[in-house]
Amino acid sequence: MLLRKLLFSVFIILTIFSVSCSDKDEVVDLLLEEEEEPISEGDTTSTKEDEVELPVKSDTLIFEEKNGIVAAEAEHFYKQEKTDLREWFVSDKINKNDLPDNSLETASNNKFIQILPDTRVTHADELKVGVNFTNTPGELAIISYKVKFNKTGRYYVWVRALSTGSEDNGIHVGMDGKWPESGKRMQWCEGRKKWTWTSKQRTIEEHCGIPYAIYLDVETAGVHDVHFSMREDGFRFDKFLLTQDSLYVPIGNGIDEVVED
Repeated sequence: MLLRKLLFSVFIILTIFSVSCSDKDEVVDLLLEEEEEPISEGDTTSTKEDEVELPVKSDTLIFEEKNGIVAAEAEHFYKQEKTDLREWFVSDKINKNDLPDNSLETASNNKFIQILPDTRVTHADELKVGVNFTNTPGELAIISYKVKFNKTGRYYVWVRALSTGSEDNGIHVGMDGKWPESGKRMQWCEGRKKWTWTSKQRTIEEHCGIPYAIYLDVETAGVHDVHFSMREDGFRFDKFLLTQDSLYVPIGNGIDEVVED
């Protein structure tokens, strides 16, 4: 290929000197067209502009529950759906000026994900149901993780999140395409502007959430899809943990994620 291009270039140079000035531009254009060879259907070569951001991890990554507990970094989702209006972005794709102070340094694995755009930052901002807010699980911005459960039973869901106000502190959780009542309206009120673990469900009577009311019931052992979907845009998500111990409370970054062997 290199030798062919070299010979072709020499040919063009000789040709340029042998044609009139009015024809030289046409000859140069032919040379440029030769350099930009079309990519064949089986060619994987691409320019930076052609690159498409792929899911953070492949669907072969499976997190494994052991001894009744399992955890995963939020940015290690394998699939994202329903992103026409809102989408999850990994923190390294977000403008640093838009990140809360120390949010990267204090995040587990120094990364997190956020639902953007964030158009309802304060209570005074316009509420658009089905756009920047939804009480319907699975309606907007769904991310999925593959989890292998060795034990069946009830798993309490804990999520490590960071909110800066009252309008970026809610999310939904489900499993295998289903969104049970026990996974709706996960809520944060405490720990503003710092990463905080919680497992509370917002109700009409208790806006800040009822403790230990967020859970998933696993009826069969094996690999299942665990989903999270948007409730409020702007939500920042660092890590999640599922445990069969109803009294368990994660601290710090929580336990390390475990991947199936």
